[in-house]
Amino acid sequence: MLPNKQPKGIDPFQAIADSSRRQILLLLSQNSMPVHSLAAHFNMSRPAVSKHIKMLRLAGFISISDIGRERHCSLQEDGFKALNSWMDHYNQFWKEKLLKLRRLMDQKKSNSKKSN
Repeated sequence: MLPNKQPKGIDPFQAIADSSRRQILLLLSQNSMPVHSLAAHFNMSRPAVSKHIKMLRLAGFISISDIGRERHCSLQEDGFKALNSWMDHYNQFWKEKLLKLRRLMDQKKSNSKKSN
């Protein structure tokens, strides 16, 4: 279950569903950037980029700080923690399934050696 650190209605998966928002996260993984520098990487208006940034901020993926007259965006851990928490559940699920399969295969292998 996802921790509910995000404001109501902002699902981290919804936030990363858009390829432009994923690209923003990728750019910010290299370095924090002012909003205008982020906007230069996209073929859309600055207000459109700002809407994407707002959604990422509300979902806990980025933080915004004012440095002089510029608004700088940086990655923040909260949104990623929520994704990891959700994915950990399924990682454990598959780990257990594969372990059971391995045991079954080992058992079959052992039984076939005994019958030979």
